[in-house]
Amino acid sequence: MDALPSDTGMAFVFVSHLLPTAHSQLAQILSRHTKMPVLVASTVMPIRANHVYVNPPNADLLIESHTFKVVSPRTGKNKQVDLFFTSLAEALGARAIGIILSGYDSDGTEGCKRIRAKGGTTFAQDLSADVNGMPLSAQASGCVDFVLSPQEITLELARISRRFRPLPLSKKAGKEPKSTLPFDPLIFLAKIGAGHTIANYRKNQKVFSQGDPADDIFFMQHGKVKLTVVSSKGKEAVVGILGTDDFFGEGCLVGQPRCMATATAMTNCRIVRLEKAQVVQVLHDEPDFFKLFLFHVLTRNIRLEEDLVDQLFHSSEMRLARVLLLLANFGNEAKQERVIAKISQETLAEIIGTTRARVSFFMNKFRKLGLIEYNGGLKIHSSLRKIILHD
Repeated sequence: MDALPSDTGMAFVFVSHLLPTAHSQLAQILSRHTKMPVLVASTVMPIRANHVYVNPPNADLLIESHTFKVVSPRTGKNKQVDLFFTSLAEALGARAIGIILSGYDSDGTEGCKRIRAKGGTTFAQDLSADVNGMPLSAQASGCVDFVLSPQEITLELARISRRFRPLPLSKKAGKEPKSTLPFDPLIFLAKIGAGHTIANYRKNQKVFSQGDPADDIFFMQHGKVKLTVVSSKGKEAVVGILGTDDFFGEGCLVGQPRCMATATAMTNCRIVRLEKAQVVQVLHDEPDFFKLFLFHVLTRNIRLEEDLVDQLFHSSEMRLARVLLLLANFGNEAKQERVIAKISQETLAEIIGTTRARVSFFMNKFRKLGLIEYNGGLKIHSSLRKIILHD
């Protein structure tokens, strides 16, 4: 908690296994490590942003209508996390986040499955856990998005929180001006409801192939995907790189019968498949939301066009710099990643349309100039942008 900002806009709930007769000191302990208020949850207590809550002993903690519900005595031993996560998933859907830390048995695993089914995000502590029964059980179920140390979980939560920050209200009637409303993919997924499925893709696994039936739209929750096309003569070209919060496959909405490109995971990815009929229904029923969705997709298309122009007219060195900055999400502070996933020089050469030898030459040049670093991952410095600005 020490490293977690106190203004993330999130509420944090600690559910621990307590003996029915125990007098927990957890609230007092946590209050020494955060500036946020720390409270013991009670029935009908409203859940507020930038607050920390802990469960009372001998009770199950649930969420109902954005308030807590305490059921005492508890219904079973070591099931408190599953029960809370299940109610959290029902209450918040795609905005729910479940974190499994040190603990015995498998409590939390079923709850993580419920959160994932509703489009939420799940974490499990890595091997740093003193008692790894709960984290390992959740990981083995395949329902965990991130396996990280507590410190790394804190950093990821801070990044995710930037997507959830509330907008300032207008002065009239406390309503948000329509012109300032952003497109929120999480709200979109919630509107789609049951018309979506979530799948994890391994690095280099194909999401779909060129020529496959175009029946669904896809949404990137985590990771990166490349789009490639193959000409009638067998020549392959990379036409786009997509990352978190990007949609692809939307051509089916205008009657495109076949996929025009192949989508392949560049990293381990979590991707939501949206049924075309459900998407069409939501966009038809809510014209204002349709405008936001259209703006979101067109903005991505403009970026892809810029990338293609860059490939056609600029030097290999500049194209490589642009791709590295794109992979690190520079220009988008909410998604910026200074250290990007491991990517081979062969893949970079394929993306920018040059040879591996040229990529190796420019990467060494960037490193000597202090623009990038190799340290278990590839660290990108903002100074790399000068390659583009002064080309």
